[in-house]
Amino acid sequence: MSFSPPPYPYERLDALRKSAASFHGGAVDCSIGSPVDPPPSFLREELARAHGARGYPSSAGSLEYRSAAARWLNRSFQVDVGEMDVAACVGTKEFVASLAGYAHLRLPERDVVLYPSVSYPTYAMSAALCGLRAVPVTVTNGRLDLDAVAPSDVSRALVLWSNSPSNPTGHLDDLAAAADWGRRHGVLVASDECYVDFTWAAPPRSILQRGATGVLAVHSVSKRSNLAGVRAGFYAGDPSWVSYLRSVRQHAGLMVAGPVQALVARAYDDDEHVGLQRERYWSRLQLMSDALAACGVDAPLPDGAFYLWASKDGLDGWSLASWLAERAGVVVSPGEFYGEGRDKVRIAVVAADGDLERVAQRLRTL
Repeated sequence: MSFSPPPYPYERLDALRKSAASFHGGAVDCSIGSPVDPPPSFLREELARAHGARGYPSSAGSLEYRSAAARWLNRSFQVDVGEMDVAACVGTKEFVASLAGYAHLRLPERDVVLYPSVSYPTYAMSAALCGLRAVPVTVTNGRLDLDAVAPSDVSRALVLWSNSPSNPTGHLDDLAAAADWGRRHGVLVASDECYVDFTWAAPPRSILQRGATGVLAVHSVSKRSNLAGVRAGFYAGDPSWVSYLRSVRQHAGLMVAGPVQALVARAYDDDEHVGLQRERYWSRLQLMSDALAACGVDAPLPDGAFYLWASKDGLDGWSLASWLAERAGVVVSPGEFYGEGRDKVRIAVVAADGDLERVAQRLRTL
């Protein structure tokens, strides 16, 4: 049977955008986690230099790129990762979507992709794109319930995805438990850690703190440095998996642009700009959580990330999304997009401060 891709989730929000646009100033879009704040000036200047634009860039990433990523891992998590055990990816969504297909070429006897039952939809889509089977793992109290995975799925599991802090819930997973489970069962554990700089309830954590064997940590400059448009990140961990993926991705022609590689190296060597962004997001989370509570929407502050996972008694996710668009001019994502979240909405606090203040004022007057 041929594959027909489903509608892209955020393209299903046109009716909500139309309702929200009726407000003076237009709709405030909090549906997609796309940063709006400017990157720091020194990064914009680095990109303008266009270093490396003439020749083909390294698919695995320049030594400067990989070394800067390794230094950042050491500063952030006190783990030592060699430059050969780090490699570039063209934005982490591309890596998430392609990992299972490349892993299956290496382990053709395994055909199951495990992923959190409430999560970013690309984990499940990664299986569909290469003809594998996506199996959701129950999330209990914010953590993967790995004991609930059927033995038949364990024996065929190719990759287990973890996401901590979680998109959309903000929960923090037990990464040590995931790493240990993967090693016991011979399953590669891929830990999507792109929101780790915005961990609120505990110190930031990486799966690499449990050791590199059998695991990959995936990171991005999209959120931490407001550079989603340059499409760049890295993966690091198990030397045999990094070496294999470096090779197969080179054959596929996957390369981060040369000027972007120079930019990313600068970005990972500076933490000050990330601290400023943390302050912005925490302030916005508090503003919107309080304003939503004032009109009867339960939107508790998350343990991490910059999303509010919200609900309102008597309304499912689509109804609540419509209510917010019609009453406050804000576009949010129904929880259905993320699996088992039909009574929720995800609110990304990525709009400009003035826009969020305007939405908050409307919510307070409801």
